[in-house]
Amino acid sequence: MKQIFGEYAEETVKSKEFLKIGFTPNSTQLQQRWRNNGLSADFLADYLTTFFPIDDNEPSTLQRATELKGAVSYIANELLENSMKFHNPNDDYPITLEVKLYNEHLVLCVTNSISPANLLKFQSIIHDLEHIEPQELYVRQIKQASKNDGNSSGLGLLTIIDDYEAKIGWKFETIQTQKPTEQTLVTTMVQLSI
Repeated sequence: MKQIFGEYAEETVKSKEFLKIGFTPNSTQLQQRWRNNGLSADFLADYLTTFFPIDDNEPSTLQRATELKGAVSYIANELLENSMKFHNPNDDYPITLEVKLYNEHLVLCVTNSISPANLLKFQSIIHDLEHIEPQELYVRQIKQASKNDGNSSGLGLLTIIDDYEAKIGWKFETIQTQKPTEQTLVTTMVQLSI
């Protein structure tokens, strides 16, 4: 079974460059992962900016590379944090993060397994993102985040959409495993113009 939400687009053209990294989420405590998430996001951003050379005679190239690096670092970090928060702790399915470079845009995708309880919570956040005006949702989520521990507020996803004008979509897919139960995978895709 497959469900698509938002602006998820299956790849129809191969990217001219890509990088894919994987994580074993159950190997360390979640709190210890936050630093690694940031380092991994920064690595992806540094890697990607090598494809946008800086010309000392053209200041706009430095500005473009700096903006792109900041956007990729923030988005990759948010995707990793969400995948770690919503990952199914009862399985050892890896989390993968991939960046794909095209002529006029780039795509960041993260895939992780998700528990049945987190599936409903995450789809509720997606529903709100699709159906509530962004400013209204932002104010509501700020209030909600201040009342609880700040987890699962959706503020990172709102920032990706509003601040970076990115397209975002999700694919939920149920797969068979060697275990007697099925497993649900979620892929979050962010498309960013360059």
